[in-house]
Amino acid sequence: MDIKDVIVERFLQLCNERNMKINELANISGVTPSTAYSMIDKSRRDISIRTIKKFCDGLEITLGEFFSTEEFDNLEQEIK
Repeated sequence: MDIKDVIVERFLQLCNERNMKINELANISGVTPSTAYSMIDKSRRDISIRTIKKFCDGLEITLGEFFSTEEFDNLEQEIK
């Protein structure tokens, strides 16, 4: 799994814990639903830190809380 996949899985997990759909996350985060759906689109590989921050703000968590998981800690090194 790469970083983008882990980010998407983390947001989906947080939405699931809150019984929230991805478009609801977009609405409370001040981004368009199309931005949220493009994030989970497997063919798109980029997501900006600004978008991640907005989603975290909508979920009322810090970036530190978002990234503080075993999945992020165990990502393979990008530079080989």
